[in-house]
Amino acid sequence: MSTALDREFARAAARAADRTAAPLAAAPLAAGPDDAPAGVTHRVLARRVKTLVAAYRSPDSALHGSPWAAAAATAHLRALRAAQTATGLFAGGDNVQSPPDSAFTVNDVCDAHVLAVGAGPGLRDVTAALADIADAARAPLLTGGVHTPNHRWELCAALARLHRSFPDDRLLARIEQWLAEGVDIDPDGLYAERSANYAAHVSNPSLLLLAEVLGRTDLGDAVERHLTATLDLIGPDGTVETVHSRRQDQHGPFPLAPYLPHYRLLAVRTGRGDFSRAARLAQAGGIDPDLLAETLLTPDLCRVLPEPVPQTLPRARYLTTARLAAHTSATARTVVYGGSDVPGHRRVRSGLACNPTFLRLFAGEAVLDAVRLSRGFFDLGPFRAAAVERPAADRYLLTETLTAAYYQPLPPDRRCDDGDYRMGDEGRFSAAMAFPDRPRDEVTHTTRVAVDVREDGADLLIEIGGPPVPWALELAFRPGGVPQGAVPIGDGRWCLTSGTAAYRAGDDEIGIEVRVEAGEPLAGPDRGDVLRYDPGQDHTVVRGTDATTGNRVYLGGLGPHTLTVALRARRPAPPA
Repeated sequence: MSTALDREFARAAARAADRTAAPLAAAPLAAGPDDAPAGVTHRVLARRVKTLVAAYRSPDSALHGSPWAAAAATAHLRALRAAQTATGLFAGGDNVQSPPDSAFTVNDVCDAHVLAVGAGPGLRDVTAALADIADAARAPLLTGGVHTPNHRWELCAALARLHRSFPDDRLLARIEQWLAEGVDIDPDGLYAERSANYAAHVSNPSLLLLAEVLGRTDLGDAVERHLTATLDLIGPDGTVETVHSRRQDQHGPFPLAPYLPHYRLLAVRTGRGDFSRAARLAQAGGIDPDLLAETLLTPDLCRVLPEPVPQTLPRARYLTTARLAAHTSATARTVVYGGSDVPGHRRVRSGLACNPTFLRLFAGEAVLDAVRLSRGFFDLGPFRAAAVERPAADRYLLTETLTAAYYQPLPPDRRCDDGDYRMGDEGRFSAAMAFPDRPRDEVTHTTRVAVDVREDGADLLIEIGGPPVPWALELAFRPGGVPQGAVPIGDGRWCLTSGTAAYRAGDDEIGIEVRVEAGEPLAGPDRGDVLRYDPGQDHTVVRGTDATTGNRVYLGGLGPHTLTVALRARRPAPPA
């Protein structure tokens, strides 16, 4: 590990903190030192205090030793103490009396306390207030429960920080009770929630803190495994893939920037050049104001990074547990996904991977954000693969079979004279009909998508079987380009019936070539009833949708159908 300091990085972290702290420190000048901020959540209050204290402590900050920073921290602490209920937990948010939500705040309180303790008389009142808040929260965090996987580690981190500042063996015993369940990381290096957001903001920092306080190298090893897996999830646009996530981030891009402290710290400590490359890419996305406090608490963050190792192309990775493949070449990046939880659970639900996107393609400025296949089969929603096979290194077979039933009369021994049958869910809807007791006539519909990944894109073979039902393939492109060769049908939508088309953005484009192998001709631009995305009844029953935006090219028809779709990235040759 290098012992040299990266002074420019330290100054950059201080500048980032000052952008948040300086306006807060100026507020007491206008409002008076006794005024506390109103309408600010407890988590934001604690984060502000931590940033203000870090700026006060940092020689690189414009607020180093500033009495105004101390006054602003004191004002925020008054508001934070007022938000702490008689239980010791904090009020606010949709999780009522929440130990894990309060743990987020206590983590910042305890970090601020560590920074304030050695700051001298200028932060004496701040130090005392932080200690009072932490002490009041100790009991409910010691006995409190959680309701998501990552909450365990956030709560454990708060208990460990409390123990670091205010030693108590009961805190250690409770941490061990949670850790005895095992860290929820799979063989591919993904946490159970498969969420970039919760990995970057909760699991990674919590496990690194626990590794340090408890001397548990295995916890740090788990983070390194996750960061290694994430290397193959970083897109050319500087975002981390989220299509496989089981949390809220599954429907949108997630920036790499929040991973900066973890890639940087482990690059310094392990000497890994690939982590160093990722750290530099993350820093290009911006530095969080909170990073200054982290550099003061963990000085290794300010060590000089090892020499970055460039990514070797082409590069391919298949994550078996998430059923996600990523292939990156000098021309294109292709992502194939078949790991939805919906086929197994037969419902869209918070905590499940529900995104129906099964392919993405990046070609410089031209980006195909989502390929989705919608079917009008009993309103059961778009294609989400229930199984993925990999018969060759770059070939993936995605399959889903849907089943719906018509129910026969109840057998004599299952009838009720009063007609009062128990309410039940048959996988599509609920009714008081005692479904499990009835003979059923099943109707099935099978969709198969074979994806052959190429250096410049992908070839799709789509087979839609079963009874004649409408279907539509949606190609949703990122805004900024123009579809060419397709017929506009309004509202940012285009229709393609056969032949070729392209999506062009700047000097880059993604070509589309469609050929019907079996079935009727594809629907024309007058078939708006077919050329649309149907999210399925789980969304429409509550008047919702998970539809994409952007420029959408549709092809569709009345199945059964077999067709091929070739997607090709076309980019200018790099200068010699």
